[in-house]
Amino acid sequence: MARIAGVVLPGNKRIEVALTAIKGIGRSTSRRILQEAKISLDLKAEKLTEQQEALIRSLVEKMVTEGDLVRKVSLDVKRLQDIGTWRGMRHRKKLPVRGQTSRRNARTRRGKKRTGLSGRVTLTKT
Repeated sequence: MARIAGVVLPGNKRIEVALTAIKGIGRSTSRRILQEAKISLDLKAEKLTEQQEALIRSLVEKMVTEGDLVRKVSLDVKRLQDIGTWRGMRHRKKLPVRGQTSRRNARTRRGKKRTGLSGRVTLTKT
């Protein structure tokens, strides 16, 4: 079981796909890392030798991944909110940030649809 950047890689998968279990590493980045390390993309993660694992670990440590990446993104969003940019305001209001329409769509961002109530109070038995 290879453990890189605090993540246990799934052993039954190809190393190219297994590296994507680390937050901040996608398929293209994992391919680039494996090319630098001169490791086959088809090698299973459980078949890695100690030297190969150490080489991958050293290459991944140079990148911003996992907790540092989450912290960086949240600080970037907070900075946008503090300086009062349009994107920061959209983040604060929990609306789509990248120019999508929000009049009818954006349900995943805005949440469950809330309809306006008539304002009538229902009586409950006491």
